[in-house]
Amino acid sequence: MNHRREIIICLGSSCFSRGNKNLLKSIQRFINHHNLADKVFFRGDHCFGECSEGPNLQIDGKMYNRVSDDNIQQILTDSLQDLIKTGG
Repeated sequence: MNHRREIIICLGSSCFSRGNKNLLKSIQRFINHHNLADKVFFRGDHCFGECSEGPNLQIDGKMYNRVSDDNIQQILTDSLQDLIKTGG
């Protein structure tokens, strides 16, 4: 079965102005570094309706608020741990 995990980043103006532009690059680097391009569907979407909690990110339907360069690596590692190959 070839089910791809879904990562959706909010590209609404509020989240974008709070730093989602940098997060786009961080997430893409993470996906490339761990060779997850064929296992993860990464896309942007418009407002999730939680502007005051942004920047917002959704992974497999779970919402993450106040995502930043400081916590994005941990969020991705925790959420995609089963896909990340170790030792190689």
